Amino acid sequence: MTGAGPKSTRFRKGQSGNPKGRPRKEKTSRKSAFDVIIDRTLTITQNGRSREASVDEALQHKTYLDALAGNRAACRQVLKMIAKREKAIAAKAPPAPAATRIMEPKDPRNADEALLILGVASPDTKWGGSPDDERERLLLEPWAVEAALARRGARRLSARDIEEARRSTRDANSLSWPPPVEE
Repeated sequence: MTGAGPKSTRFRKGQSGNPKGRPRKEKTSRKSAFDVIIDRTLTITQNGRSREASVDEALQHKTYLDALAGNRAACRQVLKMIAKREKAIAAKAPPAPAATRIMEPKDPRNADEALLILGVASPDTKWGGSPDDERERLLLEPWAVEAALARRGARRLSARDIEEARRSTRDANSLSWPPPVEE
């Protein structure tokens, strides 16, 4: 047995036995049934006039009408559509300009006045300050200092901090001060 048949029927070297190759499958559309329906155009009547609209637009219009009629599910859907639209608009909007910070001039008296109004501090009647002083000296009320010391929790004060607080408190000796932290 010689094997391969007559030379006249054999393929020449470099020539394919199937020059056109396997036939390709036809590309079928991968659209879902939903996509096929949503891509259609409908004629809708709006305000007594007919016009062409996509199925998506017609569904949105119907949902809007249902929401106006009181359908709660439609109301929720319309609110979702509004939120989605607002988000898209915000994404396309130019960035907001940088906020500018307006500083009011420092007025140390405004805090002093608040302390006096709230009764947290009172004027130091023993302070004989100079006539050039723009502010009168205030002393903190003992109850306010006591409340502040109770709020401090685990944070301890240095001896310098305690001395400054004592100096600024009316009747400072009536309070029991915490032991200072060593510096």
